[in-house]
Amino acid sequence: MLSSSVFTLSNTTPTRIVNASTNPQKVRLHNMTKSSNAFVHVGSATVTTSNSIHIDPASDLQITLGPGDDLWAVSDPNGLVVGVLAVKQ
Repeated sequence: MLSSSVFTLSNTTPTRIVNASTNPQKVRLHNMTKSSNAFVHVGSATVTTSNSIHIDPASDLQITLGPGDDLWAVSDPNGLVVGVLAVKQ
């Protein structure tokens, strides 16, 4: 099953961008911002700009989530937009 979403992110409060599933999920994330020094950070429910990996402006990240895993994000600066395409296997 394929799903797509767009989220506007906070720089302080994590946003759940992919819900957990009973099956693995292939996820492609896109930092919709094209401005330099504008990063989307992804990780667990406790994600911050200092404990995560980031997605550069106008760049993609592809990951596979295991069963029961969800994905959260914050942005630096506040208000960035991330596009999410998820495929449940």
